[in-house]
Amino acid sequence: MSQHLPGRRRAGLATIAVTAALSLGLSACGAADTGGDSGSGGGGGGDESSAASITFIPKNLGNPYFDASDTGGTAASGEFGGDWSQVGPTEATPDSQVSFINTATQQRTDAIVISANDPTAIGDALQEARDAGTSVVTMDSDTDPEYRDLFVSQADAEGIAATQVDQIAEQIGDSGEVAILSAAANATNQNAWIDLMEQDLEENHPDIELVDTVYGNDDDQTSFDQTAALLQSHPDLKGIISPTTVGIAAAARYLSTSDAKGQVALTGLGTPNQMREYVKDGTVTSFALWNPEELGYLSAFAADALASGEITGEEGDEFTAGDLGDYTVGADGVVVLGDPTVFDESNIDDFDF
Repeated sequence: MSQHLPGRRRAGLATIAVTAALSLGLSACGAADTGGDSGSGGGGGGDESSAASITFIPKNLGNPYFDASDTGGTAASGEFGGDWSQVGPTEATPDSQVSFINTATQQRTDAIVISANDPTAIGDALQEARDAGTSVVTMDSDTDPEYRDLFVSQADAEGIAATQVDQIAEQIGDSGEVAILSAAANATNQNAWIDLMEQDLEENHPDIELVDTVYGNDDDQTSFDQTAALLQSHPDLKGIISPTTVGIAAAARYLSTSDAKGQVALTGLGTPNQMREYVKDGTVTSFALWNPEELGYLSAFAADALASGEITGEEGDEFTAGDLGDYTVGADGVVVLGDPTVFDESNIDDFDF
């Protein structure tokens, strides 16, 4: 693997196997999971005599993106001898993660790693966890900073937004109507990227008109239906940006069998394994993403460093994340994984996640 990330990278994670959970469908697996296994070995607040017990709470279960992050977190935990457990809701609604946070707190897990469905709706539950001695790491989608110790960001927000705008502009000749198919309306990361994309379009692409933003709620069928609705509502639409792995795959599936294939461009954020067939059949020219396995891997090491007391989350704190190398905590408790990679027909077969 040769992602365009800073020079500290690569060796070990290329060998982490991504499981069959990276299928396109949003399975209902784990619907009955209540988080009962998350706390084994934890003492709450980071017992320095043993590696951390970590509860991973994604936006929703059955999401290929978070299945990959879970694979990375599991691998990292195995390296430092900790206990990593994934639990979470089946739907990515604002307060659906609260019960799982509460359960992890009651079980005195050392650290919670969470991708927030809402910046404030889970804040009280996370603060109760921190008051009980549990370290809180947000990843992928942040809460308000007051509710967590660290945020592991997949990439610089400006870079993510600019990459997607540059791709759609190139694919539609820098002119015409475009729309955005997002995840949940309250998703912190999605909204930050959309704001930046809107600014970029206005300032640098005056002939591109953003005509609509719709929400698929990180649900495959909803995203599929929203794609159909966009094409019906905007017959002159030339492009769709979907900054969510579930959304872009669902949109590609719709376009691949519609009259809009080859006429309406689609780009955004997706995994190579999801999008390979749509690149090869001409539905999609290019898209981007970071490695979600590495995001989970880095988040696990960050959580362990917090729980052990190696770092506190203050700017300037340093820790080592296994094969990814050394990281420094930035302003506002943010740790950045690296830059996104653009995937197209020339390189997509070089990646397996």
